Amino acid sequence: MNDLFDLTGKTALITGGSRGLGRAISEALASAGADVMIASRKLASCEKAAAEIEAATGRRALPYGCHVGEWDQLDGLVDAAYQQFGRLDILVNNAGMSPLYDRLTDISEALYDKVLDVNLKGPFRLTALVGSRMAEGRGGSIINISSVASIRPRPDIIPYSAAKAGLNAITVGFAHAYGPKVRVNCIMCGPFLTDISKAWDMEAFKARAEAFALRRGGEPEEIVGAALYFASAASSFCTGTVLQLDGGTP
Repeated sequence: MNDLFDLTGKTALITGGSRGLGRAISEALASAGADVMIASRKLASCEKAAAEIEAATGRRALPYGCHVGEWDQLDGLVDAAYQQFGRLDILVNNAGMSPLYDRLTDISEALYDKVLDVNLKGPFRLTALVGSRMAEGRGGSIINISSVASIRPRPDIIPYSAAKAGLNAITVGFAHAYGPKVRVNCIMCGPFLTDISKAWDMEAFKARAEAFALRRGGEPEEIVGAALYFASAASSFCTGTVLQLDGGTP
């Protein structure tokens, strides 16, 4: 059974990989045997995470500073990964953002574009760049990190919800575009208690969580099982799937 989840000799690129869910996924993939490239906007954070992951797992972990919402930066990111590793077996599109706003009319065009750029445009471009190379080579696995906001949009996160709904859609489209050698799947996350949750009204959240089947938010390490499943041979007959991982959020 261990062979199903073994990633020895594999290589992975994780966006937003320096903290939160991305950090948990990065360390999990390295612990399973993969060499990883950790990309995010803040290079210093990537360097710190990479050093800690190398020390903890013994695998190669490389930092790369990149703004995923900037189309012109993504070719350089992919080229760097292929130059360092020779190939990519796994891509995790995890980077995302959901800025707050008071009223819908307060949302500027710049803010709207920024949310769509990071959550949808970047993953689209990266999946196209990496997926095409995977399809021409030995294949691979692409994992998109979405949100239950994509199917349950609230008034305070409408642009984010729209972007994540788009991410669900391109997951299926790319699965057909790059199959059979490339598998493309999506983890649709509920509320996880990461750095972002520190800004939440936790009393209000706890009250809302009483309606969840598990009565709580998720811990970052609880995404690991799903990520390893999609990254590994364990999911060899699974593509175009959007997996709801939300603790039973109604």
